[in-house]
Amino acid sequence: MSDTLKRRSFLKGSLAATTALALPMRAHAQDVLKMGVVLPSPVADVGWSHTLMEGVNTVKEAYGDKLEVTVLENIMEGPDADRIANGLVSEGNKVLLLGSFGYQNGGIQIAKRNRDVSIIHASGFMVEPNFAPFTAKYWQGTYLMGMAAASLTKTKKIGCVGAFAIPELITSINAFMLGALSVDPEITMSVVWVNSWFDPASEQEAAKALISQDVDILFSNAQDTPSVIAVAEEAGVYAYNLNSSMKSYAPTKYLGVVGTDWGPHFKRLVDGHVAGNFPSANYWLGMEDDVVFTADWNPDIPADMVAQIEAKQAEIATGDFVVFKGPLTDQAGTERVADGVAMTDGEIIGMDWHVAGVTTPLPS
Repeated sequence: MSDTLKRRSFLKGSLAATTALALPMRAHAQDVLKMGVVLPSPVADVGWSHTLMEGVNTVKEAYGDKLEVTVLENIMEGPDADRIANGLVSEGNKVLLLGSFGYQNGGIQIAKRNRDVSIIHASGFMVEPNFAPFTAKYWQGTYLMGMAAASLTKTKKIGCVGAFAIPELITSINAFMLGALSVDPEITMSVVWVNSWFDPASEQEAAKALISQDVDILFSNAQDTPSVIAVAEEAGVYAYNLNSSMKSYAPTKYLGVVGTDWGPHFKRLVDGHVAGNFPSANYWLGMEDDVVFTADWNPDIPADMVAQIEAKQAEIATGDFVVFKGPLTDQAGTERVADGVAMTDGEIIGMDWHVAGVTTPLPS
């Protein structure tokens, strides 16, 4: 590992924060930009943190020795993460990538106190001139996965193992349901929330519980491990996930991946920081921005459905098809979006209800 790319992995808890803050600050040439990366889970070979690091590597390749990156992985959200991020600032990092929704409150305070530090933040809704959240329109891809699932399910029961019940994940579930219903209106979906980004044991238990209920298509929604995918392969049911391909963990039953490529976006923001005009905004990026993509489609999907999916994907990318357009009804049978009305970005980002067909109520 080069001396300009360092990775530290800490135990969760107060020890992590203490260790991070105790690290000495080293002198650097003024022309070297220091970038700190805080991640909620181990980088590993798949998952969300892996995908973020792929984006960071794009920036590193562009800047070479002019950029020093320090990576802190597996950092629990909350006060410890806040102290660790502050420690990175005290070490002279002028760009921070904070890789989880739960880092938002501490990150926004850092931004307000340190206007010379630019913060790239995963998810969230707060914005400052030097604080820019980014979110993927995963739902564009999960709608397509719903279509594929409907063409393969035998039980008409699909399921989702979700990390946290936040709008970003709720929209992915709702779009998956809508895509399935567009093919077969009799399909239903169950959801199990594990309340963690990284908990292999709980993820496996949730997947097995859903399979025991005759679910034969699984959505691994924001898990940073291949646990759900591997359980599905062993049980002989199809499964797909977000962010990065996990096909090697399910060679026969992998439905596909709704992936993200953050490299160009991260580089654009770092370029802006270097130029003195950090382009702060709440970025909501999808297929039209070449951020969201689908890949590794299972060959078991019927040819006519593949054609329909490809046509729908093209329509989504051009805006000719809008996933969240009425009439949309919630689980209680209440019309939430009138016929012909498209939800705004703000309404989608704040989505806190499930569409009809999802049988599991949201946690209170």
